[in-house]
Formats: sequence, C-alpha cells, structure tokens
Amino acid sequence: MKNLSSAVCVLIFFALGCNSSQVPNHSSNIRQQSSRQQARTTQAGATSQPFDYYLLNLSWSPEFCHSHPTAAECAQHRAFTLHGLWPQNNTGPYIENCTDAPGPQDPSAYSDIYPDPGLLRHEWKTHGTCSGLSADAFFNLARQAVQSVTIPAELSTLDHPTSMPPAQILDLFAKTNPSFPPESLALSCGNNYLTAIEVCMSKTLQPIACGAIRTCRANTVRIPPPR
Repeated sequence: MKNLSSAVCVLIFFALGCNSSQVPNHSSNIRQQSSRQQARTTQAGATSQPFDYYLLNLSWSPEFCHSHPTAAECAQHRAFTLHGLWPQNNTGPYIENCTDAPGPQDPSAYSDIYPDPGLLRHEWKTHGTCSGLSADAFFNLARQAVQSVTIPAELSTLDHPTSMPPAQILDLFAKTNPSFPPESLALSCGNNYLTAIEVCMSKTLQPIACGAIRTCRANTVRIPPPR
C-alpha cells in the first residue's frame, strides 16, 4: 500500500508536483519576461519614430504679420522666422502627434527661435514628438538648422514691396548658400504672396534633395518688406 502511495505521488509530482508551492512557475516567468520585452519594445517605439528627413520651414514674417499683427514675432520686424523643423517621409504624408512626451522645462530658452511659446508647444506636440529626440535636443537641433541658412541680403534688408518669380527667389537662396543642392530648396506661397522658404535636411542637418512636397506654382509672388 505504501509503494502504491509513493507511485501515485510520483505520478502527481510530474503532473502537478507533490508540493506545488515549491515548483517553479515557468509559465508565469515566461509571461513576465514577455511583458517586460513588450514594454521595452513599446518604449523604444515611443522614442524612435521612422522618418526620412527634416523639412525646415522659415516663414516670411511680413506676410504672416499682415494677418497676425499682435503676434510676438511681429514686434521684432523679422524677415524670416522659424515655423518648424518637421520630420518627413519621402513618400506619403508627414508623421505627427507621435507621443505624449513633455515639452521643454524652460520654453524661454528658445525665445530666439520661437518668440511665441504657444507656437513652440504646438510644434513640439505635432512634430517634435516624432523626432525621437528629447524636447531640448529637438529645439537645439532646430536652432542649429535655422543658423545654418543664410538669408539673401535682397530679402533680409528689403525696405519696399517687390515681386519676383519663385525661381528667382530660390536662385537667391542657392547663390547665398552654395553648399545647398538646388533640389533641397522649395518655396511656399499663398494668394500670390511669399509665405515661406523651405529646406530639406538629413537627420544630421545636411541639405538634401526634397521628397514629394508641395511648391509654389505662381508665376510671380509679391513680397512685402519687414516693418
């Protein structure tokens, strides 16, 4: 009878374990490892978004300030002001609103490129969160991008309204920035007014040929001077 009891215990041990509290729960460990791996994968995805290049958009302030005269940048009478550094794909729409990561702790540290803190917050939430960078790293990169572009004197010192074909404006930028491939430059316009110059850049801010982006198709654009 004793041998039978031992035999039964052996069978139960292999099935469940005679003292199940001392048997390692391998399935639970596997689930925990899987959950940790999934968490690491999710975290990595939140900080590394796939995109091909950056589009630097420099807004022509006089045109913007015509309809937004009380905006913070308008009191400074700038020629071009940073609108954004936008992660882009070679094909398809740009990515946006990628994570809920917080913006910079001190937005005023970037007032030289973003006089309006509201625009800074918008740009971080919509575009910066897709860069894979922290907020401070992203806005420091944006500052470097702005500083790498030389504005043609014909526009930076403009003191009267003028008109130019888009190709002429792009040619001015190409001549003033000779290291930029002509294919890296694009122009935006609205109602036949200049609205922005755009530069396509690699993730290390090297000017590169643009992907599929919209360009101004006007024959001539009007350019109001900074006031």
